[in-house]
This record gives sequence, C-alpha cells and structure tokens, in this order.
Amino acid sequence: MSDLPPTPDETPREPLARQFDYLASWTTPPPTIDTAAEAEPDTAPTSGDVASDVVDHEYAAAASVPMRTPSKSPWTSRLSLLLVAALVGGLAGHFGASTSSTSPGVTINAVAANPAGAILPSGLSIPTLVQRVLPSVVSIDVKGPGIEDQGTGMIISANGLVVTNNHVIAAADPNGTITVTRSGSTTALPATLIGTNPIDDVALIKINGASGLPPVTFGNSNALVVGDSVVAIGNALGLAAGTPTVTQGIVSALGRTVTAGSSTTSETLSNMIQTDAAINPGNSGGPLLDAQGDVIGMNTAVAGTLPDGTNAQNIGFAIPVSTIESLLKSLMAGQSVVSHGAFIGVEVMSMTPALQLQYGFSVSSGAVVMSVIANTGASRAGVRQGDVIVSLNGMTIQNTQDLTSVLSGLRPGDVAKLGIVRGTKHITISVTLGTQHA
Repeated sequence: MSDLPPTPDETPREPLARQFDYLASWTTPPPTIDTAAEAEPDTAPTSGDVASDVVDHEYAAAASVPMRTPSKSPWTSRLSLLLVAALVGGLAGHFGASTSSTSPGVTINAVAANPAGAILPSGLSIPTLVQRVLPSVVSIDVKGPGIEDQGTGMIISANGLVVTNNHVIAAADPNGTITVTRSGSTTALPATLIGTNPIDDVALIKINGASGLPPVTFGNSNALVVGDSVVAIGNALGLAAGTPTVTQGIVSALGRTVTAGSSTTSETLSNMIQTDAAINPGNSGGPLLDAQGDVIGMNTAVAGTLPDGTNAQNIGFAIPVSTIESLLKSLMAGQSVVSHGAFIGVEVMSMTPALQLQYGFSVSSGAVVMSVIANTGASRAGVRQGDVIVSLNGMTIQNTQDLTSVLSGLRPGDVAKLGIVRGTKHITISVTLGTQHA
C-alpha cells in the first residue's frame, strides 16, 4: 500500500448539472422552457412513419476529469461523473432510394455475394449473435399522468418476467400503464409492475398472460476486463417499437461511480461498466452482451455535456448483471425498495483480482474506498482512501452491491460500524450516517 498516490483523502462533490434536449414533437403539454437557452427544432416532421412523438426520460452523463492524472493510479484517474437528464422523443421517416436506367455505353458492375457480418473474438458474427438474442428483447412504453416514456427490457423467464431500469417505468407508478412490444412484432402487450429498486435503478415487470417466451442468458460480469468486446441492443430514440438498434464496442472501464439525475430526482450508482458502444436515450434497460451473446450488463446511462460545455464522446454505462441477479429474489417477491437516504460519505469500487494484484491489497473481496467526500460521516470518522470495507454492522461485505444492500436498511443518524482492512490491519470504525446530496 506504500505506492498509493498522495491524493487528498477528501474530495468535495460537484453540483449536479442538467441538460434538456427536445428532439421531437410533444404529445403532452411541454414544461416551461427557457427559450433563450433551449431552441425548438426548426424542422417539423412531415410524411413517413412517426414511431413515437413522445417524451422519453433517459439519463445522460457529464464527466469532470481530475486536473492531474498520475499513471497507474485508480484514485486520481477516476472520473467524477455527473449525469444530466435528456428528454428525447423518437421520430422515424422513410427515405426512398432513387432509381435510374442504364445509359447507352455505361456498364454497371454487380455481384451476387451477400454482405459479410462483423466477426467477434468468439468467432460469432454480430448478425448471428443479434438474431439469437433479439427474441428476448422488448421495447417498453410507459404512460403516466401527462407523460409518456420509452425504454427497453430483457425477458428473463418463459412466463414473461422482464427486467429493466427503474427510471424507465417510474411514470407508471402508481396510476400509469405499461406495454411491451417484442422484437419483430408491432403488437403492444400489456404488462404489470412487479417490483422496483430505485436505489440500484432496477425494476421487474411481467407481460400479462405470457408463456413460452425465450429468456436471455446471464453471463459473468465479474470476469470482465477492460478491452472485452460488447454489443448493445435497445430501443434507441424510440425510433420504432419492435425494431431495436444494435451497436458494437468494448469495455472501456470498470467500477465507475455515476450520479444519475432526472428533472426531479438523482441517484448514485456504483460499480458500473463503462463502454464505448453507442448508447442512446431509449436504450435504458436493454442488454449489453459479451462476445458469446450472454448478457453482462443492462444499459442505463450515457455521457452528455460537461459543465464547461464540452461534449463527451463514446461514454456509456451499464449495470453489471451480478447486481441484477442479487436483486431478483426480492423483486420477484414483489418488494419495492424504499431508500431511507442513509449515506456513509464514500465512493467505492468492488475489489477485483486485477485491483488486488496491482496494488497489493491483503484481501480479495470487499468494497474499496476510491474517495472520501468532505464533511460527511466517513471523513469525520477517519475513513481513508484505499481502505477496504469488509463488513457493515457485522454483515460481510464482498462487493459494492453488499454495501448498498445493507446500507438501504439504515437511516440518517444511525451509527454504523465499518469493518475495514487498511494495509494488513483489520480495524473497526464507527460512522454516523448522513444524507446524500446531489
């Protein structure tokens, strides 16, 4: 641990930035807009298929890069990521290809061979992988009082259980409606909300009366390494329900902490997968696949505009399936997690073999403290950057999901006993929990 960089233990949290993009017509009364800051599009939809002139709540992100970035340091190279909401409607139109006759003396060369699909490291072509997974992907449309949202979901059982992001279905609770459209279909099927977890932004719905549906296969998100190939599928921009968009990329980083926000709420999501596969509004809840076609993440957020106005490029985030799997039991039981807002005051990353090897941690599991936020219970109690949290109130902590799960049952003002490994020493620190502020 002696080679840890001398980064300050306390990092003040930056204010949440917000951005609103209006890319299609509103079917519901729009909110009040500062016309000096947000200009309406100067082109209205004309003829063609209008897939959905609706408002789509999606998350976008803005990244603030530390001023200095020493090499080999996960602490100072960590991006502090603040998400901003983009309200996006899907709009699609038909464009006809022009035709022409062959002029005298002009020879047109043509071949009968089919185009070739891109090949993944597994040997699978992307078209083959996509055709295998598409039957398990659905487009989701949610109507609530004065609003209509769109997103994506993954079928996880033959009787129609579908997992998606909580922010996709938030408008349906408690008086809205949810419909899903299977890939390759134009029929909207009614669905019922089963359970929600706003803390981890995961929700479970069920297609009414469904049977014999093909579920996705979950992969091993804990085995991911930076550079692994991935494919993202989702109802991007709500262009046309039942015809998802497919994009390809790699795992760009692991263990990201992202603060996501809409116009009314914000949340901090830990241990996120970062990818350069294009993720757009409407992709939320859709699968991020590995090269074998197994789901290793759920697309959730995309980077947008930085506080200084710079546009971020090719930075998207997905929730690991290990997080989703840990929540399914309670979601299937119909539980809805209510956050009490208890906050330790640290940003953490799950311990990985690569992290342990690189920095010589003496334990192979736990939640690694990446930064300590100023003026919080953790900073006042003496928690340090580089500490590994291995227990909370006597409950074993193997990763960030365990920490979030135990913390969700506590309240601001409670005194939590953190079991911490610092170097080779095992110590216990009492932390008075506070309230997280965006």
